[in-house]
Amino acid sequence: MSENKFKIYSKTGDKGETSLIGRTRVPKYHQRVEAYGTLDELNAFIAVLKNQLKNEDIKAELSTIIEVIFRLESLVAYDQKTELKKKMPQISNSDIEFLEKAIDRYDDNLPALTNFILPGGNLESSYAHVCRTVSRRAEREVLRLNSLEAVPDEVLKYLNRLSDYFFLLSRWLCSESECKDEIWKV
Repeated sequence: MSENKFKIYSKTGDKGETSLIGRTRVPKYHQRVEAYGTLDELNAFIAVLKNQLKNEDIKAELSTIIEVIFRLESLVAYDQKTELKKKMPQISNSDIEFLEKAIDRYDDNLPALTNFILPGGNLESSYAHVCRTVSRRAEREVLRLNSLEAVPDEVLKYLNRLSDYFFLLSRWLCSESECKDEIWKV
């Protein structure tokens, strides 16, 4: 094996601990690990959705979102209390505006909602609903972390917009394939 090759296993986690960015050792169930782990799970689901799509514009949009979420993960994984001061990638207002513009674009092309809708429609729309629910869980995990240790405001704002983005994307994907929203009839 080459000396420059990164070894995938370190054996340092064999007793249930991992290192944050900054080298602080924490249990693998630590809230910071829960938060960035859920963001990582979300990114994997977004990749599954992206791989189902044929629309290159939406695939590019999802690639941008995947990259931003990777930045979110690094910000959440960084223990700012350490002496190691790293220049971390940031989330900017333009990242949040990117989501807001996409949300508005999808919303402008859909009929107004007057009822709750059930997840589904078609495979692509269903995957977008999975992304919506996992993004909501990621937001809850990051909010839980924020109650213990400060998280940058932009991270919280981005995650708040993200589930709305996936909700409207799911509706738009359904509409584009001429399936109908399934209304919750109560």
